Amino acid sequence: MEIAIIAHDGKKAEMVQFLNEHQAIFHQKEITLISTGTTGKKVKKAGFEVLRMLSGPMGGDAQIAARVAEGKCSMVIFFRDPLEKHPHEPDVLMLMRLCDVHDVPLATNLASAELFMKALK
Repeated sequence: MEIAIIAHDGKKAEMVQFLNEHQAIFHQKEITLISTGTTGKKVKKAGFEVLRMLSGPMGGDAQIAARVAEGKCSMVIFFRDPLEKHPHEPDVLMLMRLCDVHDVPLATNLASAELFMKALK
């Protein structure tokens, strides 16, 4: 199962903490993590194996959206910062739309991501 993890700058520490709290799930050999570039760098530093795409503003969100459209990505966990402006917002909206079009679960905050983890246990 391929799971995409993305976090806006103000949420990257929260993402790493979330992954650490659920490391038993994320370290399973059946789980492949992919991420945007900067998030992936932080996640890798925390000891997780992750396939890094470009950073979000440079096209990483679009790369993950393409994987959703191709049927490669099974779940997206995207800790968005709704209080900040993001220059790549059109890419973010495209990713969210493609998750809806292809019926791929999308968590955009900690509460929904926690529900996903309960389902994976």
